[in-house]
Parts: sequence; C-alpha cells; structure tokens
Amino acid sequence: MSDADALTFTGERFTPECVREIWYEHWHRYAFARRFAAGKRVLDAACGEGYGTAMLAGVAEHAVGIDIDAASVAHARARYAQRANLEYRQADVTQLPFADRSFDVVVSFETLEHLAAQEQLLREFSRVLADDGVLVLSSPDKRTYSDLAGFRNEFHVRELYRDELLALLAPHFPAIRLFGQKLLFQSAIWALDRDVSTCESFTTGQDATAPTPALAYDPLYFIAVCSRAPLPADPPTLSLFGDREESVYAHYNHEIRKNMAAGARIAELEAEVERLRALASPHQDEESGGAR
Repeated sequence: MSDADALTFTGERFTPECVREIWYEHWHRYAFARRFAAGKRVLDAACGEGYGTAMLAGVAEHAVGIDIDAASVAHARARYAQRANLEYRQADVTQLPFADRSFDVVVSFETLEHLAAQEQLLREFSRVLADDGVLVLSSPDKRTYSDLAGFRNEFHVRELYRDELLALLAPHFPAIRLFGQKLLFQSAIWALDRDVSTCESFTTGQDATAPTPALAYDPLYFIAVCSRAPLPADPPTLSLFGDREESVYAHYNHEIRKNMAAGARIAELEAEVERLRALASPHQDEESGGAR
C-alpha cells in the first residue's frame, strides 16, 4: 500500500496510515474477531476504509464490507477487492440490503455510538445472522472515555455505560461475553522454548509491594461477543497485540529525548540570561547614579 492509495483521515475514521494508539486499538479488534470468522460468511458493518474486512477475508469463506460513505466503499474496492471472496457495498447499517440469516458472523467496530437508531441497528444485525450466528462489536465505555477524561467526541451521538450496553444487547442476544480493551504499559515475560499457552497478570501501585493477580484497569472500550445460541468458541481471557517495530514505544522514547533536550536547552538559555543580567548590572548602577 502506497501513501498515494491512502484515504484522507477525517479525525474519526481510522485508516492504516494512522499511527500510535489508534493503530493498535483498531487492528487488534479485527485480529481478535478472526477466530469467529474462519470458514464463515462474514459481514463487516460500517467497514470504513476496508482494511478490517480484508483481514477477515483472509480466513472467511466470504466477507462483505458495507459503509454508508460512497468514497470509502470506492476506495476499499480499489485497494482490497482483488480477493475472490471479498466485496464491498454501499449500504446503511440500519437498513441492511440482505436476506434474513445471510451471515454467520457480523462484525461492527466503533459504530454503535455514532447512531441514534441503536435499537434498529441491533434488530438488523439479529435479522441477518444465522440462528447460531455471532455478533462481535465494540463501543467506548462512556465512563472512562468521556466522563473521567472530561472529553467530548463530536462524532459520537450516544455513548453507553456498561449496563446500558448489556441492556441493549440482551433482548436480541441471550449469550454475551463482554471484554474490555485498553492500551496498557506492560512488562512482558514469555517462554522462549515453547509456544505461549498460559498466562498470568499482575497490577500494582507505584510502590509495587502488593501486586494484584489481575488486570485491574478500567477499560476504555467494550468488545461484546454475542449470539442467540451458546457461543461456538470460548475466546481467550487475555488477547495481546503489538507490532515488532514497537511504534508507540519508539514515539514515547522520541518524545522523552526531545523533552530532555529541550530541558537542557532551556537551562542553557536561563544561564545565559543570568550571565547577561550580571554583566548589565554595573552599567545599570552607573546610570541610576547619574540620574540622581
């Protein structure tokens, strides 16, 4: 993918050219959803730029990405639709142009909060899903995303608290597993002589004297895995995602070095100001004496 192929970033719709935290958050959701998409008929509702639908198509029987924005759909077709099992269509997620039970899996990330018609959205997802189909969706936790942060996202119509999200999903999908997502600063220890098959987690305060055996953080986003039937696969209790280049960490180190250099430069300038003040002081005394 070249920069010339990139879709313009609006400040809300993610594109693969975005960097740092948003890159990790968006790619991880689709990586997490792939286990449900393997060999299935998949709908990616509000697919945006199309990168996620293309990832799901790598394991799906057939994947369809839909978005209401015509420019995004045209871009996705040009960039990704060379796969025989992948297509993109312009459509409204609250009025899906598909027959009942057309899909085994519906994926819809960061869509719910952009709509007032949230109940209609869930009805449509339920309608197009097979009886044992699975819905995987994400939405920000209003408590941490907005309330505690004192932040307002101008693109969001209605954000939900945890209990509101579960109450919205439950009438359509009796089986629900709820996950939290948040970018964390962690130290990782893993086996080098075998595949990682088990994990443990600790969270502690700054004194580090009493680690809690859990990830004791408030999530920034919820990811709900839902179905009308018992869920076909039990997802792992912990899913990790990263890039080998460690782009967020590299940016963090760059900013720290830049701030440290700026601090040293400020100290030099302050010392120079003090030196110039000291040189100017005798002249100021002489001028003051002459004036009297």
